[in-house]
Amino acid sequence: MFYYLAKTLGFLILPSNAALVLGLLGLGLSFIRRVQRFGRFLMGFALLAFAVMGWSPLGNWLIQPLEERFPQQAISQQAKIAGIIVLGGAVDTHISTTRHETALTDSAERMTAIAGLSRQFPEARIIFTGGVGSLAGQIWGDITEADASRQLFRSFGIPDERMLFENRSRDTYENAVFTYDLLKPKPGETYLLVTSGYHMPRSMALFRKAGFDVMAYPVNYRTAGPQDGVRPFYAMSDGLRQVNLAVREWVGLLSYRLSGRIDEIFPEP
Repeated sequence: MFYYLAKTLGFLILPSNAALVLGLLGLGLSFIRRVQRFGRFLMGFALLAFAVMGWSPLGNWLIQPLEERFPQQAISQQAKIAGIIVLGGAVDTHISTTRHETALTDSAERMTAIAGLSRQFPEARIIFTGGVGSLAGQIWGDITEADASRQLFRSFGIPDERMLFENRSRDTYENAVFTYDLLKPKPGETYLLVTSGYHMPRSMALFRKAGFDVMAYPVNYRTAGPQDGVRPFYAMSDGLRQVNLAVREWVGLLSYRLSGRIDEIFPEP
C-alpha cells in the first residue's frame, strides 16, 4: 500500500509537475470572469516557478547537501568486504525488454563502478538488488533490473558463482529488506553499498535499519561541488530534473522517517 501511495503522491510532489498543474488550473480559471484575475496570477506564478527551477542554481543548492553527506573515501584493498551491494535505478527496464540489451540510464555509474570494485575486492560477493520500479513497467511486463544486469556483469568478467541477484524489490525500502532476507548477513560482516551520491543518505538509513553493517560508496554525482552553487543551467530541462531529483529525495527521507522505516531523517556517516 505504501508503495502505491508513494508513486501516486510522488507524481504530484515533483515540483515540475506541480507547477504545470498549477499553470493549467490558472488557465482554466482565467476563463471564469469572477476568478479571472486569480487564474492569471496562478499562471504567472507557475511560469515564474518554471523559470527559477529551470535556469537558476536552485537544484544544485537542494542536491548538494545530499551528495556531501557521505563523502567519497579511499577503501583499503585489505579491508574485509563480505559483499558489494549495487542498488537498482540504473537500468531502463522498458528499453532493455524491447531491445534485448542492458539499457542504462543516466545513473549508469552505479553499474560501471562494479567493473573496478570486483577486481579491487576479488573475494567479495557482488549483489544487485532491483526489480521493476515503475507502475507502467509492471503493467507492461518489463524485464527486472536484476535480470537485465546479469549479462552486463558477466561482460565485466565476474563469474556467475560470485553474483547474487534480488529481483523483487520495487523501491529502496524493499531493496534493503529483500537483500537482507537473501544474504542473512552474519555479525561482523561489512558490505559496500553502491548508489548515487544524492541517494546515499536514504539508502544508508534503510540498510542500517534492515540490519546491515554498510560502508557508503557514492557514485553518479550531479554536481561538481560547492562551486556549482552559483552555476545556472543553460537548458531548462536540466534544471528542472535537478530540482525534481533533490525534492524527491528530501520528501523520501521525511516520509520514511514519519512512517518509521528509518531512524534518522538525515543519517550521519
